[in-house]
Amino acid sequence: MEFVSGHFHDLIVSLAYCMLNTFYQLIRTARPRQWLKNFAVFAPITFAGLLLEPKNFELAAKAFLVFCALSSATYFMNDIVDMDKDKLHPIKKNRPIPSGKLSKKLAVTASVLLATAGLFYAYKQVGSYFTAICMMYIVLQICYSFYFRHVIILDSLIVASGFIIRVFAGGVASYSSVSSWLLLTTIGLSLLLAFGKRRSEKTLLAQHQVLQDQTETRATLRHYPDSLLDSMISTSASFCLITYALFAFQTSPHEVSGDFVRYLPSILGNPKWLMITIPVVIYGVARYLYIIYEKKDAESPERVLLSDRPILATVVLWVIVVLLILYGLPQLSLASFQ
Repeated sequence: MEFVSGHFHDLIVSLAYCMLNTFYQLIRTARPRQWLKNFAVFAPITFAGLLLEPKNFELAAKAFLVFCALSSATYFMNDIVDMDKDKLHPIKKNRPIPSGKLSKKLAVTASVLLATAGLFYAYKQVGSYFTAICMMYIVLQICYSFYFRHVIILDSLIVASGFIIRVFAGGVASYSSVSSWLLLTTIGLSLLLAFGKRRSEKTLLAQHQVLQDQTETRATLRHYPDSLLDSMISTSASFCLITYALFAFQTSPHEVSGDFVRYLPSILGNPKWLMITIPVVIYGVARYLYIIYEKKDAESPERVLLSDRPILATVVLWVIVVLLILYGLPQLSLASFQ
């Protein structure tokens, strides 16, 4: 009897461990760190001055949750499609699906469920226009996984378009206007991240001495000349900085007044305050270029953000300064008149 009881206990423990491990592998494949990209949906509501409006913020938060589900669904799909090639990759081979820790059947099920739940929630909680944009995002990701990822340049453009769709979707979901300069800045930044990612992938594979006559993990990398990637990275960085400077000029509060203005020189009586953030953005872009070419560690932008302290500090500083300028200065000005 004790033998049977002990065997049953071991069986329960083994089953519980198996379930927990499967859940852990599902979470790994969903890539929660990648959800940082989805904060782009809050950009329109922030710069439209509606971040503190409960209804608008709630809709933007729901849009964020939807894109978390949809993006995770695409990560499952990408890992399934690339399973055989990822087995040859020095780092991606440790992912749950190519390593065999997560079954292909369960991954397919998870991908379908996440996509279906995300679209259903988007339609019920946000709106039909937002749902249409989400469906376009899913279709684009499917096309990328099965075709565009094998086409040089277009693969990076499709990756970059994901950021643009997030920003536009955030504006539609929260009933916020989207500045043309904000979209152009997003294009520049997303292209910088996309081409920087390709450059770092080539560097990583070269460091691990992947032979050219073997089946490569990403065939398009072989067709990307280093000079082309360097040129596109330089162009994207310049485009990002120029458009952000114009965006900061156009978006700065038009009228900021109050007692504190009296202590400023007359030339600073009504400045374009948001332009203060331009040096911060310049440093952030320069630091990212340093990571690409010197640290050679930009294959995963979200990992760079979380692991590189200067980049993380730059982003945090930029967010704080932007919020203070857009929301703190008007409140300070209003308080001075009361």
